[in-house]
Amino acid sequence: MTLAILGGTGPQGQGLALRFARAGINVAIGSRDQNRASEIAENLCNKLPNGNSHITGYDNQTAIQKADEMVILAVPWSGHNSTLREIKNELKDKILIDIVVPLKEGDPKKVGMPPEGSATEAAQSLLGNKTPVIGALHNVSAHTLNDMDAKINCDILVCGNDLDSRKKVMKLIERLGVKAYNAGDAEAARCIEALTAILIRINISKVVPFSHAGINIWAPEK
Repeated sequence: MTLAILGGTGPQGQGLALRFARAGINVAIGSRDQNRASEIAENLCNKLPNGNSHITGYDNQTAIQKADEMVILAVPWSGHNSTLREIKNELKDKILIDIVVPLKEGDPKKVGMPPEGSATEAAQSLLGNKTPVIGALHNVSAHTLNDMDAKINCDILVCGNDLDSRKKVMKLIERLGVKAYNAGDAEAARCIEALTAILIRINISKVVPFSHAGINIWAPEK
């Protein structure tokens, strides 16, 4: 299986590439700069033990072509819509996993939601209903993802309008050794994406004795 990660040269994308490759999934990193994608991919492969799946770098369009079914979008919010417009045709017959959070410009402790309500909903509106968009992995620290000795310290909330695609994404994510929860349709992304800004506020607080915290769903104690 090959998974594409667009924006894979950024901290979040690199961390996810490492994690999925270690889980036995080949990763095609996509970028507007193919040379940078190839360089980053080579550096990431050097961090993996021998025998792990491979990470390779391409331009965005080629990375999508390499993906069997699923494509992760991990670009900054400022480039979210423009990137989707550029790759819209290539995403036909794929599932887009949108991990982008619309953080407010100049203040990442707040969100600046688009008119559609969330980045996930904006992506679905841009791509049309024939390309399922699934929101996931919004609340995971890039620092944690890139620390291969650390366990991912949060559960993953997954949302999107297409139930079958949602279930496929949940199954993919659970290969990282985490629990994925079905959070409902795309409108749920308004709450899930906003949680990231709250986590950032907590993680940079001088009165909180930790950073890189995540969200966990706890069962009631008996």
